[in-house]
Amino acid sequence: MILIKTVLGNIGDPEWAGRLSGADIDLIEIDQWEAQKTRFRKTTTKGAEVAISIDRGTHIHDGDVLLWNAQALSALVARIELRDVMIVHLDGLTSLAPEMAMRTCVELGHAMGNQHWPALVKDNRVYVPLTVDRKVMTSVMNTHRFDGIRYEFVAGREVVPYLAPHESRRLFGGAEGPVHSHTHESYAGVEAETGRAYGHPPTHAHSHPGAAAHGQTSPATAGSARDHRE
Repeated sequence: MILIKTVLGNIGDPEWAGRLSGADIDLIEIDQWEAQKTRFRKTTTKGAEVAISIDRGTHIHDGDVLLWNAQALSALVARIELRDVMIVHLDGLTSLAPEMAMRTCVELGHAMGNQHWPALVKDNRVYVPLTVDRKVMTSVMNTHRFDGIRYEFVAGREVVPYLAPHESRRLFGGAEGPVHSHTHESYAGVEAETGRAYGHPPTHAHSHPGAAAHGQTSPATAGSARDHRE
């Protein structure tokens, strides 16, 4: 049994990103609610038994380095599964008359308020973390059939790079770890399949909003098979 009593750092820190580059990494996968606890037990992806016992008021964040063996170049890193996010796109309201667009926004806010859904408004989108089953949220949105609005569900991890730190905390309560601007130079992570740390994303599943020159599309702007349109 491995006992973890402190957090050493985070793979988002340049120092640790460089140190862990090419290192053998074991992952401890934690859900967003477990990350709020200070004492629990888990089995790592490589089968090691781990007991977490950190100071009260301390929380584990995505990418936290919990164990480091400099001689063996091996580490234990926390990977937190963030809940999905519903993105409501408001750009379609520009095609409506101003009074109709205003009415739709009020009705949308009223519907979300009745459900007690936390929400973050940024640009022409509303980000809503899933606090209930996705089917429930889909039913609510489809029942109201808001004019000029479409929505989609996106993995929380895909949304984080496009949010400022304070915005990310509102959606995920700080479990997402350090938030950096979405540039290749500051991005670091761990490949789930190989357990290897990298300084750049292994794939380009998302990109800078509007970065057509890269041939990529942001999850917050892309239409997809998960989109729901009126």
